[in-house]
Amino acid sequence: MEPLTAAAVRGSFVNLSKTQAKALNLPAGLEQSDWDTLDYLGWRDPKAPARAYLVLWRDGKPLGLALRAPSTSGSRGSALCNLCWSAHKPSDVVLFVAPRAGSAGRDGNTVGTYICADLACSLYVRGLRPLELPQGESMVEPAERARRLTDRLGAFVDRVLA
Repeated sequence: MEPLTAAAVRGSFVNLSKTQAKALNLPAGLEQSDWDTLDYLGWRDPKAPARAYLVLWRDGKPLGLALRAPSTSGSRGSALCNLCWSAHKPSDVVLFVAPRAGSAGRDGNTVGTYICADLACSLYVRGLRPLELPQGESMVEPAERARRLTDRLGAFVDRVLA
């Protein structure tokens, strides 16, 4: 991923107003991020844990999505992230919901998907962060897993922009 500045991150959001983007809490250490290991920049707001943000490069420019998580989650035996396809304990995968971009989002329309609660999909697919449960894609090379992650993230973004 190409490096991002604070101004680029704030200006990238398609489903926040300029006022909301200006007020959001950026991730700590943004400038020191290891951009080579990221497919997207993702973080949860430490002051409001139900809020999360994703920023990725799309068509040569940064595109940001604001997400929300429910205050409680259901109980399942295991859970699968829809972006990186990593299996986790139920508490480690969250249904994040994003307002649609434009007038649809202003009307309250949203789309959602299950994502790693810590938004560290890039690290999981590269084996840079350990997983507690056995993984079905463990035989797939990290570069291919990263490519698949990018494809699935793109499909989610398409749903937000539609």
